[in-house]
Formats: sequence, structure tokens, C-alpha cells
Amino acid sequence: MADERTQVVIVGAGPAGMLLSHLLAADGVDSVVVETRSEEYVAARIRAGILEQSSVDLLTEVGLGDRLTRDADKHRGIYLQWPEERHHLDFVDLVGRAVYVYGQTEIQKDLIDARRAAGQVVHYEVTDTALHDIESDRPSVTFTDSEGRARTVVADAIVGCDGSFGPSRAAIPARESWDRTYPYSWFGILADVAPSTDELIYAWHPDGFALHSMRSESVSRFYLQVPNGTDPASWSDDQIWDALAARLGHGQNGWTLQPGQITDRSVLPMRSHVSTPMRHGRLFLAGDAAHIVPPTGAKGLNLAIADVALLAPALTALLKGDPRLADGYSETALRRVWRCTHFSWWMTTMLHTTEDPFDTQLQLSQLRWVTSSQHAAAGLAENYAGLPIGF
Repeated sequence: MADERTQVVIVGAGPAGMLLSHLLAADGVDSVVVETRSEEYVAARIRAGILEQSSVDLLTEVGLGDRLTRDADKHRGIYLQWPEERHHLDFVDLVGRAVYVYGQTEIQKDLIDARRAAGQVVHYEVTDTALHDIESDRPSVTFTDSEGRARTVVADAIVGCDGSFGPSRAAIPARESWDRTYPYSWFGILADVAPSTDELIYAWHPDGFALHSMRSESVSRFYLQVPNGTDPASWSDDQIWDALAARLGHGQNGWTLQPGQITDRSVLPMRSHVSTPMRHGRLFLAGDAAHIVPPTGAKGLNLAIADVALLAPALTALLKGDPRLADGYSETALRRVWRCTHFSWWMTTMLHTTEDPFDTQLQLSQLRWVTSSQHAAAGLAENYAGLPIGF
């Protein structure tokens, strides 16, 4: 049994875990990261692509903004659309904040490069991960490393950044959770084609929701509302482009959708989940280990960043003998979690069609209100562009 000693063990090497290790290192706190997947797999996961202003500010302040500042596409707002109508909401005019298109894969590359240069210890491709003694001041994590050796890392605190299926959430006793499973999924498509829009288009359509997003000047990201259980292979390329053209309004007021080569397709179930508390003893949860939101409001990655931005100073203070921030972490983080959970639900239910004609009229009424009332538009903009960390 090989033993290691560190101050914080971080379970999960995604953006939340790697950013936390970076923030802790800046405060002089040592950490060890353990991850079940390979480095290549974690770096290549195609997930979120929208960063709030506060997330960009934080990443820049901690030395992770070089490529972000150079390559991110700054957006002033979004388009909301339904048949024969398209309206632009300018977040900068409404609330003074923009959003930025910069994929999670790019953030992960920046974090991996920065932590490797700093000599961060990361154990990839581990198995049998288990948490022990979380109510003591010497908790530990055991696992089998990629070479088959049993290992133990003893620490002062453990942080679970290991998503909804990792061991961290399950290690908290007497936890309470809230769930909402939506009756539809997102069919995600990545295509080698320049975006046909300058900013994201969120489209309500009788056939189902559609979203035109982007990853770069030459790569576009699209989503279609589909029934749960849809097999992505059951759609031909022509069917995909025809559905996108219809739902996004190809030909409407002269706008055209440019098709291209589809390079990736996947189906993402839609759900909301909040697990409380986010701390028990010396175990803390961050990111998807504590909460999941549907992607409609672009909150998932930004919530994870906000969590670790709160948690890093709390852990630093705790290790110096001051427990106040750590004691308040769960309550403080959950205020923002629930606000973002509500906003994500609100955007989702406003834009995704059902078979109920009553729902249809409510959704269209809400869309007309949001695009005609400055106060309503400002509320959407404030939530989408991001509330302050620690809200």
C-alpha cells in the first residue's frame, strides 16, 4: 500500500477539479488530484461553450486568460426566435455584461498545461476510488492506480469534483436531493462549417426547440429537441439539416443556414438535480457532484467555476485554523445553485415544445413578453450573463 500525504485530495480532474488545484496552489495549498478517466479523454470531452463575464474575469485574474483573451468570441447577447419572429437581446445594453464562447475543451487544455507546468500531481485512470474518515481531520482516499498498485492519499480535506456518478456525493450521509427529469433530450451536432449567425439563436418551433451555437470561426454546434431515448444514428445527415433549417427559420427574412460536414453527434438527456448539503465533515462537493442543470441556460460550467471560487479561500482559511468560510460554504454556494437551477428550468420550459396546446400559448406569450419588455429582457440578461460569484 503506497501512501501519499497532501493537504487537499481532489476527486475529479475536469475543469472544477483542475481549477481548484490551481486556485489552491496560488494560496500555497498542496493538492493531489485523482481521476478515473485518461488525460486524453478528459481533455477531449465536448461540453459547455459559454462563459459568463465573472468566469472570464476569474480565469484571467489567476493567470489562465492568455488564450481565452485572444481566442474567445465575445457576444453581446442572444437571439430569441419563433416562427416569423427573431429578436436580439443585447446583454451589454441591458445589464452591462457580455458572454464569451470558449469551449470546455479549451479551458481544460489551459488548465492541464498550467498544472503540468506547476508540477501538479494527477493520478489518471484510477479504479476502486473510495473515501474514508471524512468526519475526522485526517480523511483519506484510496484507489488502484493505472499500474495496478493500491494507494492511499491522506489529507486535511477532500473535495468531490467527480460528477453525478462518482463516489463523493454518495459518501455524504443523510443527504437530501431534488430532481426534475424532462420529457425530451438534446440531439447535439458538431459540424465543420462556419456559423450562420454572429450570436446564438434560441428557437421555439412547433416541431421542437433548436439552438444554433458555435465553437470557432469554422466549427458550428447545433442542438435539436428530440424524444428521450433517441438513437443519434437513426437520423441521416439530410434529416438533421432539414430539421435545423425548418426550426431555425432558413429563408426567413433572407437568413440562410449553411450546412457542412457533421463530425460528431450525441444525445443528451435533460435533467435538473440539486444535492444538499455540499459539505459534510472534511468532504466538500463542487460542480456536477452537487448539482446538474439542463444546458439551456448555459449554467453548468459557470456554476462549477463559482463553486471552486468560493471553496478555495474557504479551504485555505480552514487549513490555517479559521473554519468560518468552510462552515458557510454549502449555504452560500446553494443560493447561486438554486437561482441558476430556476433560470435553467425557466429557459427550458419556455423554449421546449410539448403536446399540450395550453403550454404552446403560454410559451409564445412568455417569448413575446421577454422580447417586448425591457424589464423582462433585463431579467433574462442578468441571469444568462451571470450573477456575481457568491450571490
